Amino acid sequence: MQNIEIRRPRSEDSIELNQFFSTVIKDTFAKEGLSEMHDFIENEIENKKQYLKCDLDSNGENRYFLIAIDKNSHKIIGTIACGPASELIISCTGRALKELYEVGTIFIHPDYQKRGIGTLLINELFLTFQNRDIKEFCLDSGYKNAQKVWMKKFGKPDYLLKDYWGEGRDHMIWKKSTHDMAINLRNDNR
Repeated sequence: MQNIEIRRPRSEDSIELNQFFSTVIKDTFAKEGLSEMHDFIENEIENKKQYLKCDLDSNGENRYFLIAIDKNSHKIIGTIACGPASELIISCTGRALKELYEVGTIFIHPDYQKRGIGTLLINELFLTFQNRDIKEFCLDSGYKNAQKVWMKKFGKPDYLLKDYWGEGRDHMIWKKSTHDMAINLRNDNR
């Protein structure tokens, strides 16, 4: 992992990051068997572009991104972000998580998946949480493949929205403490 740099995005990264979002989101939808959902895919891409703009415009105050760079190719290969809980999380939890930060936009380029880059990004975000004295956070997923990863890392979701995206396509929401995150990260590093 010494060939990976984790850092904050800069405005000059915007074009590459926006292309990265397009690549990874289209790949994710394809792997989920949802390639035909063109409007939803484009909406998801646009949403991530707006999140990035919010980060850059506020210098990380309103939305906070970290990116992973392959030092050899100088390509962006991963992202993670945090910010206010989404409307989806707020509405689906009866507003119970409205005050929490949401961990999201965790994307790894298809050519770099399953190499521990996501864990590196989560570790770095955890340090940011510690520095900002953030005690609790939430995250959600409607992607089956991502849900398997999160259940392995964080256990069963606190909220399971059965068939939310259609028959057999659940949505899951986790509420975790940074203490839980620290324990999980220590276990990952063993």
